[in-house]
Amino acid sequence: MALSCGLIGLPLSGKTTFFNLLTGVGAETNAFFSGKTTTNTGHCYIHDERLDYLTKMFKPKKTTYAQVEVIDIPGLVKGSSTGQGSGNEFLSAVRDADLLAHIVRAFENDDVLHADGSIDIMRDIATIDTELLFADLQLIETRLSRISGGSKKKVEHPLEEQSLLKCQELLMEEKPLKLLQLSEEEQESLRHITFLTNKPMLIVVNVDEKQLAAGTYPQQAEVEAYCQEQGYELITVCAKSEEEISELPEEDRAMFMEELGITESGISRMSKAIYAQLGLISFLTAGEDEVRAWTIKKGLVAKQAAGKIHSDIERGFIRAETVAYEDLAALGSIAAAREKGCFRLEGKDYVVKDGDIINFRFNV
Repeated sequence: MALSCGLIGLPLSGKTTFFNLLTGVGAETNAFFSGKTTTNTGHCYIHDERLDYLTKMFKPKKTTYAQVEVIDIPGLVKGSSTGQGSGNEFLSAVRDADLLAHIVRAFENDDVLHADGSIDIMRDIATIDTELLFADLQLIETRLSRISGGSKKKVEHPLEEQSLLKCQELLMEEKPLKLLQLSEEEQESLRHITFLTNKPMLIVVNVDEKQLAAGTYPQQAEVEAYCQEQGYELITVCAKSEEEISELPEEDRAMFMEELGITESGISRMSKAIYAQLGLISFLTAGEDEVRAWTIKKGLVAKQAAGKIHSDIERGFIRAETVAYEDLAALGSIAAAREKGCFRLEGKDYVVKDGDIINFRFNV
């Protein structure tokens, strides 16, 4: 099953705009504020300059970028953890996502009122974090009640109750469960429970054009310190500028970005951050028919990676002929890379690295 990123945030933070920029779906941007409670789902292509380079080199019939599923989750309000507003839909969608990207509003716009009446990034982050934390506490209390209820304890694992109490203690200190150090056995005891504060989190600060140009926004130092303390990844993007970039012809985009003082679009940076936070890497295949990025979990070995292309290749795996993208790009051609001895033959237990260009040898 494909891994997914859930976009969360308060109404009118720019969440659905980001969803549209990432996926091209074109969802209604003010629908959730008017009461819509269903989620939008689409796929985000992960822009990869390495594929662009290989496409120029091989001139294939087709180029296929990596992609991840993106879910635009109904706008959250205070009390969502107890089912208020679109709370039940919110909690269900958040549990299904493998990564959460919290879109936080920094931009000023008198025509788009803030859901809470004023711009306060730290307050908004706290609102979301509190709802996720309360939802986890309620889940633990329910589970502990079931374990201790009746004459016999109903446990999935002998360490479950002890592990739940450790989780509860940390949550009471208003810290996410991703910061909790548990033994492998304790982690195993909680494998059947999906905690919200244990999911990787990406904070995306949605700035306006003035803030983008200045390179700063209100409460920036506080936000950076908080994200470091909580173990959150942090990036800054201007959705309004990204919309303008997306509407330009390809040949004009670089010039416009140069005028804004940016070398890479925020949506490209965001898609790469989502990919990395999900623990994903890409190995590449290249030829006249297709240049393609194949998505795998970091740490996968060559034989398993071969199975991502076809089960027959995994079953009949012999060797993986591989060259690092950096070596090929530095030398400029396949022939030069071979001449310099940059191609390697790797066995089934070779741990595939991000950017490896691989040709699998197999026999079935």
